[in-house]
Amino acid sequence: MSLNAGAAISTINTNAKSVAGEYLTFILGSEEYGLEILKVQEIRGYDAVTQISNTPDFIKGVVNLRGKIVPIVDLRIKFHMSKVEYDEFTVVIILNLSGRVFGVVVDGVSDVTTLKEEQIRELPALVTSIDTKYIVGNSYSGVKNAYSGGH
Repeated sequence: MSLNAGAAISTINTNAKSVAGEYLTFILGSEEYGLEILKVQEIRGYDAVTQISNTPDFIKGVVNLRGKIVPIVDLRIKFHMSKVEYDEFTVVIILNLSGRVFGVVVDGVSDVTTLKEEQIRELPALVTSIDTKYIVGNSYSGVKNAYSGGH
């Protein structure tokens, strides 16, 4: 799969571990992002959630996933992107990050791609409008951002 300028997301500090590896790529608006594949528990179609009062807008609610209550986060809202209608391509990626299970709503899932360390560039110093501590870099292979999810 050939991707246009992208980013990879890693769950730990890039100084502690190589950023090379397999990433699940997904679409948000017109951009493509990647998540470390080992952090992905499952991919599900978007389904109704139980809303929780007094939560930030980006938290859509919770779902019952085989007896476990799982919060669902809409990354478009979290990243201050324009709202997109939920359709048949909208999916929820269930992640397990350091024992915390939660889902992220994305516009669609693309593929699993392998990125080599030399394919991932450091983020430019100009990126200051967002918290970049979990973004490991920008990929020459096209994955817009690689994300680790943090600890």
